[in-house]
Amino acid sequence: MADGNPLSRREFVKKSIAAAAALTIVPRTVLARSGSPAPSDQLTRAIVGLGGMGLGHIKYEDGRLLAVCDVDEGHLKTALEAAGPGVRGYRDFRDVLARTDIDIVHIATPPHWHGLISVAAAEAGKDIWCEKPMTRTIGEGRKVVDAVQRNGRIFRVNTWFRFTDRFYGFGTPVKPIKKVVQNRLLGWPLKVTVSAVTGFDWKFYWSGKTYLPPQSVPKELDYDFWLGPAPFKPYHPHRVHQTFRGYWDYDGGGLGDMGMHYLDPVQYLLEKDDTSPVEIVADAPQQHPDACGSWRRISLKYADGCEIVLDGECPDPGVPFLEGPRGKLFRGFQSDIPDIREKAAAFPDPEPQATDFAEAVRSRTKFALNEGNAHRSCTIVNLAKIAVRLGRPLKFDPLAQRFLGDEEASRLADEPMRAPWRM
Repeated sequence: MADGNPLSRREFVKKSIAAAAALTIVPRTVLARSGSPAPSDQLTRAIVGLGGMGLGHIKYEDGRLLAVCDVDEGHLKTALEAAGPGVRGYRDFRDVLARTDIDIVHIATPPHWHGLISVAAAEAGKDIWCEKPMTRTIGEGRKVVDAVQRNGRIFRVNTWFRFTDRFYGFGTPVKPIKKVVQNRLLGWPLKVTVSAVTGFDWKFYWSGKTYLPPQSVPKELDYDFWLGPAPFKPYHPHRVHQTFRGYWDYDGGGLGDMGMHYLDPVQYLLEKDDTSPVEIVADAPQQHPDACGSWRRISLKYADGCEIVLDGECPDPGVPFLEGPRGKLFRGFQSDIPDIREKAAAFPDPEPQATDFAEAVRSRTKFALNEGNAHRSCTIVNLAKIAVRLGRPLKFDPLAQRFLGDEEASRLADEPMRAPWRM
């Protein structure tokens, strides 16, 4: 295999320079404004990572799929069969990014690849649709924000509950809850409890195994490339594919899997799209250095007194989802404030959001969940993960985006990549 560093691989650089020379900030597809665009005017797509979520991206109707990519030959074969004629398969994402005829890259790899491929895609002039969590570390998130904005790209993370669908077990979309919060019907500051009682499952079954005897790598899998920037660990099937989430090197257990789905809407409700918690406290068993485990409770407090509580044990069956000095809001939009649904409905709707990604790409409009606010919601997840791993209170500077007085936490916030990979 060629040099693993995407910034030094000769062929990739040559092709990327050619792509950059041909790139315009407004893609060719914006010319297709009336009627059905000709094939040459359609948005074109590629998918990198063809496990469960990657296969789901094949069926998206916005745009024409041209390329799929995976380091597992079995995944690649399955995807090519599902995609049909005209779609080309690749094993190296850099060969996909070097193509000048691709507008959008869907990144559906495990999270330890999200940051690196997002940055490389932005540098190659692609717009990006990334799976959650946005990045595995806070430092990677900052680099993605910089690369996307510096290159004028359109970015989204694949969680949508702040702007559509019912908010998991809560029983309602986020919009009416937002109207309750932004009009201060519950008062301020607010405490938000995210637990099974309020409609959310932290999926502790995504824990890793603490003893993995080395096994032979299947011939169809390029395991070294699958690891990529992650530290080398001997192969075991539980590390890869459907069970990778149980290991800190690649994700963060149930926190990594569901955290952005649950917490991005909370961030939006609390009006925290441009900031982060300042104090983080986790109550959890001592964690294994490799395998993710369970936790009991995590508290994340903001400078203005708002607090998010992640409850893993649910000791109080009557806990509200939202609690403020004037009232409470429970699962199912129940409240101790009479007629709260009617009161919320009387207020104007929240500010509109750009929720059609294809249209955002064509019009060069920032998507509702973009690189900036997605990085902040992913930071909540990563702060919680670090607090669980270290088992001690942490203080965080949301402006500088760094921990205060804790070198070990700072290292976990911006872990180095395995050579020769770098961002």
